[in-house]
Amino acid sequence: MQDIQQHMARMMDDYMFDEDLKTLLRSCMSDNETSSLSWSKVTLCTHAMLGGGSPDIHRRAALTELVVLILDIVDDLQDQDSDSKPWMRVDTASALNAVLALMIGVIGELGRINASGTMLVEISKIIARSINGQHKDVINAVSTVDDYLWMTQEKSGSLFRLACFLGYFDTACTEGTVEQLHQIADCVGLLHQIQNDVRDLVRYDEKSDLMAKKRTLPILYLLSIEDEVFSPVKAYYRGEITAELFAEKEDEVKQLIQDSGCLEYARIVQTVCMQKAEEIWAELPALSPWKEEFRTLTWGDFVKQGVEVEQA
Repeated sequence: MQDIQQHMARMMDDYMFDEDLKTLLRSCMSDNETSSLSWSKVTLCTHAMLGGGSPDIHRRAALTELVVLILDIVDDLQDQDSDSKPWMRVDTASALNAVLALMIGVIGELGRINASGTMLVEISKIIARSINGQHKDVINAVSTVDDYLWMTQEKSGSLFRLACFLGYFDTACTEGTVEQLHQIADCVGLLHQIQNDVRDLVRYDEKSDLMAKKRTLPILYLLSIEDEVFSPVKAYYRGEITAELFAEKEDEVKQLIQDSGCLEYARIVQTVCMQKAEEIWAELPALSPWKEEFRTLTWGDFVKQGVEVEQA
């Protein structure tokens, strides 16, 4: 995995000469989520389980990490949260320069590995799909559960599609296998996003989805309940209660969340997503032990949680 970190650093060193900018870029790439290389591991594992043997696979895995990092930075700049992140501790202009620098590094590296026109088109389509989903999230376009599921598959599922694509592109896998991987990726994207939404529902800080009037899966369930006791939440979303007044009802609202069943509903949807991923994965024509490792990397934590619930 050290090869991947070296490739990421080299991509920046090849094109960026300003020391202050390079320091910021190194800080961004050293962030906990990026330094774990979880996305690149999916690319490597996908490549191995489909019999790949490309000498450029570690460079492609590094590209996976950088593209996801770019989208993470843009997401945080749009939401203006995650204050602890390196790109949020600098002025917006500097953070945008970091985004541009990372983009140039990615484009340059694609040229260095002689990416084909087909590869470039497919990468562009996958990233564009994620951006479309992200825009729906930014403008709060979601109003129904179906809207949420589609938006999340676009926004989050596409990231897993990208990690898989950079692994399977030059292997001998069939169109059917590609479709299986894309379906699994969308399921995994939903699993992780719903987990984030559950976490961000029960908090009252800068990442609170309720305070931001977002319509996530558990919140949509909460807003659908026809009971007067849930009127404070609905009134806040209609603009009839100010953020300051709603914040004062923190204890009351947290109790409403626990009583509503919205958290249980979110977990049921997660279970359905996991079951679908498991069914598709079982039929996936892939090599061991990488096939099992792929499952562990992408939704293994949710499998463990499910086992623990059953045992309880």
